[in-house]
Amino acid sequence: MTPPAVSALAYPSDAVSGAAPAVLAVRQVRLTDFRNYRQLRLECGPAPVVLVGANGAGKTNLLEALSFLVPGRGLRRARLDEVARRSRAEEPTDPSWAVAATLDTPEGRIAVGTGLEPPRNEGALPRRVVRIDGRPAASQTALGQHVAAVWLTPQQDRLFLDGPGERRRFLDRLVTALHPEHAGDVAAYENALRQRGRLLGEGNRDPHWFTALEDTMARHGVALAAARADTVHRLDAAARLGVGPFPRVSLAMTGEVDGWIASMAAIDAEDRLRAALAASRLRDAEVGTTSSGPHRSDLSVRHLDLDLPAAEGSTGQQKALLVSIALAHARLVALSRGQPPLLLLDEIAAHLDAERRAALFDEIVALGAQSWMTGTDAGLFEPLAGRAQLLRVADGTIAAG
Repeated sequence: MTPPAVSALAYPSDAVSGAAPAVLAVRQVRLTDFRNYRQLRLECGPAPVVLVGANGAGKTNLLEALSFLVPGRGLRRARLDEVARRSRAEEPTDPSWAVAATLDTPEGRIAVGTGLEPPRNEGALPRRVVRIDGRPAASQTALGQHVAAVWLTPQQDRLFLDGPGERRRFLDRLVTALHPEHAGDVAAYENALRQRGRLLGEGNRDPHWFTALEDTMARHGVALAAARADTVHRLDAAARLGVGPFPRVSLAMTGEVDGWIASMAAIDAEDRLRAALAASRLRDAEVGTTSSGPHRSDLSVRHLDLDLPAAEGSTGQQKALLVSIALAHARLVALSRGQPPLLLLDEIAAHLDAERRAALFDEIVALGAQSWMTGTDAGLFEPLAGRAQLLRVADGTIAAG
């Protein structure tokens, strides 16, 4: 018998019919055994969506499900087996789950599905599968060719205070929306980086293994660094304009490989990275880390109106900077791909004043973006009355507001 999660993933296309508009919008989403949702089928229009409910009702879980429509580990960066629905004993009843959606795009309507498929035989492991219009995709990176999504969550309020790894992950999501192949380069680079680290830790000195891994790191590392550089250059120009009461922002990449990308041809940067990795094997083995590569880069952000590094701003100022970057990026994606990305904005209104809330809502509507926003207080979203779909979330069920 086909497991329920696979059934939901394999047949996601029986949604609302209609002509293809010039926006990216989820018209139907179906969840099977995802977080606190046993089964969910939700249909909606292309307008912004507001999810209102108590804490723990499942609002963020729905946003997380939508975040799996693009490559990566979702907005919580959870392991694939962690998002499966749990029993009252807090143990997964089955590791399989599925997220299926029908989307309107400028190219037409498509059906997208992904989920964790149970093992096919004894001794095998569950694996993530992706289907586009019912056909299996080679990997999750195929999702980025069809769907772009960016999210802001309360956890990201510390983005400018946390380590550079969080900023790189944030940036890589922005890059993938403009360069869909970027997710594949990141995955390939990080896989080779982990393998190299494991060999160093084991004391392996076989030069053939290292040469192969370092070649992979050089090729994919320079490609991902170049995509980051292009995105940051374009995003910097857009973010410097600001949006209404949101601040003007400057962005730049800092790091060894980023300097090479700016001063030499990509093939020369690859050779330079290969040489640096080969020369640092003994040192890297001693310190337990790889000292060269784009995994050492950082995103530098500055509040232009205050002439202040982002990390030195107040909590409210840092939140405003994040929103400003997200809106600038949405405008950039709209120009580049012909459609703004899906915006997944968790508890976005709670820490913005009335002027900035109104400006955010107006910009979302002006962009034509389908934004999914969550909150516990419906009153905060009153400026969107008549311009958004209000849905009430309670204990894993969703009803029109």
